[in-house]
Amino acid sequence: MHMKLLVRMILLGTFAGGVCSQTQNLAAAQGQTAGTPDSSGPADTKGKGAVAQVSQTASKLDEIVDRMIKREHDAIAAFDLYRPIVETYIQIVRPDKLMGTVPKSDFYFLGQADFRRRLKVHSLIERTRKVSLVWSFEPAGFLQMIFIDRGEFDRAHYKFSYSGREFLGEVRCYVFDVTPAPKVRGARFVGRIWVEDQDFNVVRINGRYAPAIHFSLKTFEDEYYLHFDSWRTNVKSRMWLPSYVYSQELERPTRFGNPSYKSSTHLWGYKLKQGSREEELNRLLVESANPIKDEATHHDRSPLEAQREWRHEAENNVLDLLERSGLLAPQGQVDKALNTIVNNVEVTNNLDGQIDLRCRVLLTSSLEMFSIGGTIVLSRGLIDVVPDEATLGAMLAHEIADAMSPKPYLDQYGFSDLLRLSATEVLRRLSFQENKTESAENSQKALELLKKSPYASNLGNAGLFLRQLHSQSKNLKHLISPQIGNQVFLASQLLQSAPALELGNKGQIAALPMGSRLKLDPWSAGVSLMKSKPMALLSARDKMPFEVTPLVPYLTRYVEVSAAQVDSKTAMAFNQLF
Repeated sequence: MHMKLLVRMILLGTFAGGVCSQTQNLAAAQGQTAGTPDSSGPADTKGKGAVAQVSQTASKLDEIVDRMIKREHDAIAAFDLYRPIVETYIQIVRPDKLMGTVPKSDFYFLGQADFRRRLKVHSLIERTRKVSLVWSFEPAGFLQMIFIDRGEFDRAHYKFSYSGREFLGEVRCYVFDVTPAPKVRGARFVGRIWVEDQDFNVVRINGRYAPAIHFSLKTFEDEYYLHFDSWRTNVKSRMWLPSYVYSQELERPTRFGNPSYKSSTHLWGYKLKQGSREEELNRLLVESANPIKDEATHHDRSPLEAQREWRHEAENNVLDLLERSGLLAPQGQVDKALNTIVNNVEVTNNLDGQIDLRCRVLLTSSLEMFSIGGTIVLSRGLIDVVPDEATLGAMLAHEIADAMSPKPYLDQYGFSDLLRLSATEVLRRLSFQENKTESAENSQKALELLKKSPYASNLGNAGLFLRQLHSQSKNLKHLISPQIGNQVFLASQLLQSAPALELGNKGQIAALPMGSRLKLDPWSAGVSLMKSKPMALLSARDKMPFEVTPLVPYLTRYVEVSAAQVDSKTAMAFNQLF
């Protein structure tokens, strides 16, 4: 019989509950404190006041629990309306005396969530699951971790113990410990939940489902329930949507048991771009009495101008498709920070004016980059792990060289019918990978550009990054395998110029952990720069190059932001990036 590592969590039964005895004990303690005897008034009057205080506190907690349960039911119903992109990256880890734990293999899932009826993840890539002789990961199981109980969240099947108040970022929350009620059947959540104190939405879920092992009659296999920490983001007024889940199991592995692992799951694109064009039809437009005329003296296009417009249209067709599919971030402040680095390379090489370049961010965690027309695309995962500006400049220089190389076959995308693809077809039908000859030529050209750039004196940092990546490439095959573009180029000259890799030297930072730089908006699929404070490294274990680490979002309440405010933030983006 196969053992299935749950990550597909099926909850069978119903929730239970009422306010448990611990809650009432807390209420009683609060009432007793409020009703401490003093010298005024009869003793029986004071006693009645204490009892009234206890009753009032318990009633308040009951009201909070009832409203929280109702809001959670409303939220679960609302999730059915959306089909966000869901990405799960898993690292199997092993103990290491120097580094604590290090990755020994990895797995990657990317798909579109489907909340209707039974949970499903429609894969966007060929790899949909990892199977070994004794265990397997299921993408839908990680998606299940955004719920406390999807089907039966009520007082009949859970007990709620009030644990206090706590701020998560700027959001004040009520904290409850949750346990299954006695004699309920099926897998039930055990852990802690945080409930924001205005509309009583659940914003964080931390725990696991119990019992830990459950035999499934559907698959005739054991299903394992894993620990997880799940977060939601306030994307609109009163609307909190799942955005991030961290999971890990780091118990000592057994010969035929479960693996030790860390994983991160991101959800984004609840409101994908396909609706934006329809919204324009609903806007009130006032037509001018005098039609606008093109005042240019020439209206016809020369063959060269027409050719360039055709290529530009093909480029935009591809970018629009990637953005509508939730794979490319909308234009924003990070693009402008990258454009500044590209401009630094262009100006010092006298390329400004020869080619019009712009940058965009691919939303995947895999390390990849590519160009189409004059657009350079770097993945979110790659931007996250580069340690400094010079290293990022080296990556961009390679794609500048690639963008300058002719690619006539991409002009075919000027025909719009070729790009009528569903989200699940995009990554399987499109590819912008270089061949070996193109990669070698682009690497050589990139080195020439870098030697004249402001980053020439710091290329040892870029070489050190490549050396770290090369040393872990066998264990991180899925991280470095591109979905649509090119692998990070390993230029031999940069590798040779790099200092020796010193794993035990906490002062040598060759690469950062995943999730170090960019913050992902689950609603719009936009990216922004994280505002984290620098932390001193206490040992080599704190370096964690390319590793999955927990993410603790700084929660805020939704506030409408004007275009002017966005532009003011963009002005500081470059300085925040490094």
